[in-house]
Amino acid sequence: MTKGEKDLYRQAAEVLASRKNAVALTGAGISVESGIPAFRGAQGMWERFDPAEYATIGAFLKSPEKVWEMLSEMIDVLVRAVPNPAHACLAELEAMGVLRSVITQNVDGLHQAAGSRKVIEYHGNPSELVCIRCWKRFPSREKIGEGVPPRCACGRILKPDIVFFGEPIPWIAQEYSETEARECSVLLVVGTSAQVMPASDIPRIAKEHGAFIVEINPEETSLTAKITDIHLQGRASLAMERLMETLRNGTA
Repeated sequence: MTKGEKDLYRQAAEVLASRKNAVALTGAGISVESGIPAFRGAQGMWERFDPAEYATIGAFLKSPEKVWEMLSEMIDVLVRAVPNPAHACLAELEAMGVLRSVITQNVDGLHQAAGSRKVIEYHGNPSELVCIRCWKRFPSREKIGEGVPPRCACGRILKPDIVFFGEPIPWIAQEYSETEARECSVLLVVGTSAQVMPASDIPRIAKEHGAFIVEINPEETSLTAKITDIHLQGRASLAMERLMETLRNGTA
C-alpha cells in the first residue's frame, strides 16, 4: 500500500474504534469472491436471463415454469457458496462490539454462515418457498428435491421467499434497516453502489443523521463524491482484511 492508502485505512479504523455503533450495508460485490456472480456486468446472470422475463413478479405469475429455469440455476450456485474473508471480517467486527448489524441486499445467507448474528435480509432468502395462493411455506431443499418447479399441495408452483422486481420490500426489513441507518454512528458500505431503490436511501438516511460513511468498492460509485467520507478502493476481501489488521493493531 502507498502511504496515502495506509492513512485512509488508519483513519477508517480510528473512526470505527472510537465511534463503534457501526452498521454494514452489503451488496453483490461482497459475495463475488465466494463464487456468486453479480447479476449485472459481463458475467452477470442478466446477460443470459433478461430480468424483464425472469426477475419480475409479473413474469413469475405469468410463467413460473420459465422463471424457475433461472431460479434453479441461481439456487444451485447459492447452496455451493461459502463465506469469504470479507464476511468473516464483518462477523469479527460484530464480535468485537464495533458492528451492531448487517443490512444485506444479498440472498445468499453467507453473513449468517460466517457468524454474523444480526443480519437484516433486505431482499429475503430462498431457503424457504412460499405458495402465493394459500401462503403455506416449505423448506427449499425439501421441495426442490421433489422436482423443479416445486409445487404446493394445492397445485400452485412455489415462489422463493425473495423479492422480485415489482414487489415491495418486506416492511419489517425496511423498517429495521431505516432504524439502523438513523441510529448508527458509522455506515460501512461494502460491495454495493446502492443505486437501486429503496436500498439507495440507506446511506442517505445514515448521512443525514450524522453517520460517518466508509465505502469499500473497487471503483468509485455514485456514493463516492456525494456521501462517502472515506473510500477504501479494492476488492471486498482484501480491503476488509486490511481494515481489520489496521484496527487490531491500533487497538491492541
